[in-house]
Amino acid sequence: MAMQEMINVDDISNEENPLRHHIYSLLAHLLRQAPDESTLTWLATLETEGDEDSAGMAAAWSVLTLSAKTTRPVQAADEYQLLFIGVGRGEVMPFGSWYLTGSLMELPLVLLRQDLRQLGFERQEDTKEPEDHIAALLEVMGMLVEEGDETQQAAFFNRHVAPWFETLFTDIKRADAAVFYTAVAELAQQFLMIEKIRFTQRPW
Repeated sequence: MAMQEMINVDDISNEENPLRHHIYSLLAHLLRQAPDESTLTWLATLETEGDEDSAGMAAAWSVLTLSAKTTRPVQAADEYQLLFIGVGRGEVMPFGSWYLTGSLMELPLVLLRQDLRQLGFERQEDTKEPEDHIAALLEVMGMLVEEGDETQQAAFFNRHVAPWFETLFTDIKRADAAVFYTAVAELAQQFLMIEKIRFTQRPW
């Protein structure tokens, strides 16, 4: 993982800081697949700092770190399977179309594919999930942050992430199978709320 071991949550608002890119990439990684031993070990060593205004984010990092210390790779893999895959389907369906329409492969996915083509992103042939999987959306956000165009970031986030992420991560935290992923969902929710405020309070 290419992220500093000391996480200063105050730096999230700094436009020049790469921390936002790293957080998007980390969350995408954890939501794409269960963490292996090296990822859990890395998460368990993180230290965080922040002020009162970022207390929720700092607390979420601390809970994730503690959860990583007490989670074995096999436990994380089983939990991921039950949450997102299951037999037929998991407890939670991490797809935008599902949350916005109640069905998969609907209009939100069509609109997303149009926007991805305009941005120059193509689906990899070995990818099984539709592009509106939350991990894929966070991967795109990470790449847009890295490119530095905040107008594009705002447009993509507000159209494809903001309308449903809060409900998704609330559902994950409430899921029967969620233990480690309760901490992941809390971090994602805290971070994306900061991003939502960022993209709604600034003139674009």
